[in-house]
Amino acid sequence: MAAPKYIFVVGGVMSGIGKGVATSSIGLILKSKGFKVTTLKIDPYINVDAGTMNPTEHGEVFVLEDGYETDQDMGNYERFLNETLPSINYMTTGRVYQEIIRRERNLEYGGKNVEVVPHVPLEVIRRIKTAQEAAKADITLVEVGGTIGEYQSIIFLEAARMMKQEAPADVAVVMLSYVPIPNNIGEMKTKPTQYASRELNSAGLQADVILARAVVPIDAKRKEKIATFCNVRPERVISAPDVDSIYDVPLNYEKDGMGDIICDVLGLERRPTDLSQWTAFVEKSKNGNGEVHIAVVGKYFDTGDFVLADSYISVLESLKHAAYYSDKKLKISYLGAKNFENGTLALEELQKYNGILIPGGFGETGIEGKLKVIQYAREQKIPYFGLCYGMQLMVVESARNVAALVGANTTEINKDTPYPVIAVMESQKENVEKGNMGGTMRLGSYPCILKEGSVAATAYGKKEIIERHRHRYEVNPQYIPQVEATGLVFSGRSPDGVLMEIAELTKEQHPFFLGTQFHPEFLSRPLDPHPLFKAFIKAASEKEVEISG
Repeated sequence: MAAPKYIFVVGGVMSGIGKGVATSSIGLILKSKGFKVTTLKIDPYINVDAGTMNPTEHGEVFVLEDGYETDQDMGNYERFLNETLPSINYMTTGRVYQEIIRRERNLEYGGKNVEVVPHVPLEVIRRIKTAQEAAKADITLVEVGGTIGEYQSIIFLEAARMMKQEAPADVAVVMLSYVPIPNNIGEMKTKPTQYASRELNSAGLQADVILARAVVPIDAKRKEKIATFCNVRPERVISAPDVDSIYDVPLNYEKDGMGDIICDVLGLERRPTDLSQWTAFVEKSKNGNGEVHIAVVGKYFDTGDFVLADSYISVLESLKHAAYYSDKKLKISYLGAKNFENGTLALEELQKYNGILIPGGFGETGIEGKLKVIQYAREQKIPYFGLCYGMQLMVVESARNVAALVGANTTEINKDTPYPVIAVMESQKENVEKGNMGGTMRLGSYPCILKEGSVAATAYGKKEIIERHRHRYEVNPQYIPQVEATGLVFSGRSPDGVLMEIAELTKEQHPFFLGTQFHPEFLSRPLDPHPLFKAFIKAASEKEVEISG
């Protein structure tokens, strides 16, 4: 059996230029050649997992099937590869140190002095090889978070160096580097990439392939310059220009022969690439028959003077998958819930949209604004889709405005509410009381039983489903009869009937008014859109609106 191969993807010049999409794209290309591929992400944070990271700073928390809270790039990997990844495929500095300390306390180092080098890189290598073995992968891609030259990334680059030293023919390094075009110069400058390459050399590594990120395709002259000063072949400098969609990226890479280049670097036999299904999907995304306008009303959009869509990246990608499936061009507007709360945005503005989606979240910021939006969507018959918190607030809104339970709320916001229609799960009460919040929610995949004939059951086409969760609060069983008396139906429940998983109004009551306690966005794939997102987009497409300039 051939030795497994490893590819480390590192970033130069600056962060945020798309290492996750690059890693996903390379993985897709290699998978389309018939190789068994798996992907890992290394985050240089002391956080043990991504669950406690602020979404406006770090982006979305993506939950794996086994319940591990990870960086959003794990979602990209699953979407591009159309595979389910385990928790061993994600590590942080905190996770690595936690395991080393556990082993040291358990005398597993046999009395040795445990040091940063070599024990930390060795633990990183152990985790990488464990992931490879679990997946039985021919090729394992490892994305190293952060930027070359950052102090916190050194131990991970050292792990790559040690693996390269051990098996030079089995390890490749791909460097994604930004190539700027300063406005006042008007010329593409390669010097930052040259410096990044030298920083990589100082860590004992040499890039085998350089992905040149820029606003436009890189020209032959710049390729030659990068090749000369960064010690790579010109044909191994891949153009990575800005594109309309992240789904264009693997097709762009393959135009420059990425798949065959990787095979050459790793000494693998070249195989034909079959990206026909992916190409068809991308073409469909560009040629929609009409538009569907969706308002996403959230709280995690503001970061200074900018909008951070990454806070809800899986939701936004799921909307795209469903829209393209329905042969529609998707137009998304990001609306801050606080603006509806303070009146700077009128509810009547929602008439411009075919559908409204409220994603998950925590805390009280913008909650009253969200409740106003939900009430407006219900009364005005605007298709509405609520995810996690978006479903819980549906229940609060119905309790307040239909059941007349004045002051009804979630205990997350008001512990003294007279009608706690949403309350902390019984299994979580001790964690909340002790302030033990990290990694203690209901996390990962759980089954759900659907009510026959419901909107949800019709969308799924089956009675039992399995979906991923991330929540600490739930519908309070004490108030289920009063809430259902309002017309809101709990059409999805846990097998024991205790947890309310889906709430909806019937088709006779509303064109689409549905919320889920779970996060369906974690299971949507470009070539296999999620059933509920498809149903939402279909209902939204059927709503006529006048879109003003």
